Amino acid sequence: MKPMTRTAEHGTSSSPIRLPAILGFLPGLTLTAAIALTAFAIRNFTGWMTLSPLIMSIIIGMLIRNTLSVPAAAEPGIGLSLKRILRLGIVLLGLQVTATQILSLGGSGLAMVALTLVATFMAIRIAGRMMGVDRALTDLIAAGTSVCGASAVIAANTVVRGKQEHVAYAVACVTLCGSLSMLAYPLLSTPLGLDARAYGLWTGATIHEVAQVVAASFQGGDVAGQFGTISKLARVVMLAPLIMTLALAMRSSSDGAARASAPMPWFVLGFVGMMLVNSAVAIPPDASKGLATLTNFLLSMALAAMGLQANIGKLKAEGWRPLALGAFGWLFIAIFGYAMLKVFAL
Repeated sequence: MKPMTRTAEHGTSSSPIRLPAILGFLPGLTLTAAIALTAFAIRNFTGWMTLSPLIMSIIIGMLIRNTLSVPAAAEPGIGLSLKRILRLGIVLLGLQVTATQILSLGGSGLAMVALTLVATFMAIRIAGRMMGVDRALTDLIAAGTSVCGASAVIAANTVVRGKQEHVAYAVACVTLCGSLSMLAYPLLSTPLGLDARAYGLWTGATIHEVAQVVAASFQGGDVAGQFGTISKLARVVMLAPLIMTLALAMRSSSDGAARASAPMPWFVLGFVGMMLVNSAVAIPPDASKGLATLTNFLLSMALAAMGLQANIGKLKAEGWRPLALGAFGWLFIAIFGYAMLKVFAL
């Protein structure tokens, strides 16, 4: 009878633990989801499709964190949004691109995009070290500038483990600089002597956010818009190798603390897997659009969670140097990308 008693006791003791554990996440998940929904509603209400819900989510989260008190009951769900929800969103991001799209750029186009990304990331890292900017914050600004804005910032933070204030600062930098590019690039295509294809490649290879690239590139016509979008998607694909490289670099670092805190971001393999699925299977347009919306919603929940943990006072304490670093990266990627167009005669 005793084994049966122990089994029964084990069975009755395990089930009550699971249900409260699941319920414990609901307040925080509800809060981050509500913030994400609000961000989407603001964009749809204003009609400004370049207004990223990801950026709006972190702003709303920070406003709540710094003007109201976040209930302790919400902390588990906020933590879940920062980890599991974020990783799921990054994995699903792979469904927004196909191998065929990337290969359509040709060898020269891909080389131009890749070299611009790598050179920009390394230049910002070197400049950040010279300017005395925190290493984690430097890496976040470098990832956001060289790859794909806010999405790259939060993906890179899974490895570099920066403070939430670092994430907020990096997102602010790439948003400001990307917005300036979105406004300035259409005015520069004629003075710089860029045809539609070259202008599209330049915007896609150098402007920060996807929405900003679409807004700027399509002002040069449909051909420019198509090449801008595809070259930007090529940068998005390069997010996976960048994050894995960052993780390997930190794990081989001479800094024992950095080695201990650097996880291997295996979830980026899911990102690659989803891209391969999207390349092999024709997903219906409506389903693809729905998945893209879901992806942005999950990433918005993650940024809302980061905003809910970001202290504006600590953000101000970072000073002007990270902003100057972001400005340097913005100018570097624009100039280097244009130089690569000329080198590859694109």
